[in-house]
Amino acid sequence: MSDKQLPMLQSEWITLQNQFDSYEKCSLAIKLFSILLCCMLVFALDAGAWPLLVAAILWLQDGIWKTFQNRIGKRLEVVEQAIQDNPHHLPEHLLQMGMQFNLAWTQSRPRAIGLVREYIQQSLKPTVAYPHVVLVFLVIGELYVN
Repeated sequence: MSDKQLPMLQSEWITLQNQFDSYEKCSLAIKLFSILLCCMLVFALDAGAWPLLVAAILWLQDGIWKTFQNRIGKRLEVVEQAIQDNPHHLPEHLLQMGMQFNLAWTQSRPRAIGLVREYIQQSLKPTVAYPHVVLVFLVIGELYVN
């Protein structure tokens, strides 16, 4: 790895790691907003079934957000491996890999159905599903108890 390529990968890693962390904060904000909004709609406004739709939309939005974060995580792993590897054993094509996030994503981008499947898979992960599942059950409980 040349003297120029290692700093380029390190710079990319710092940028991506900061983005990865900020996506986690935004996911938490989506969760908190969902809790506040659903509780307000259920307990203060008695909005019927609307909170169920709101909870489902925000749950999927959180899943989409975490999908974006997952893509950054995959690129971080590639960059970390390139930095860790012995530079004398890297093939020439890997030496040119810095700053290739969007190109790598475009080359591996699934079609529309694949994207939707990816969003749903992310949404079903426990760290994404909580607290959305609880909110859905809370709303359903309020609808059928009252």
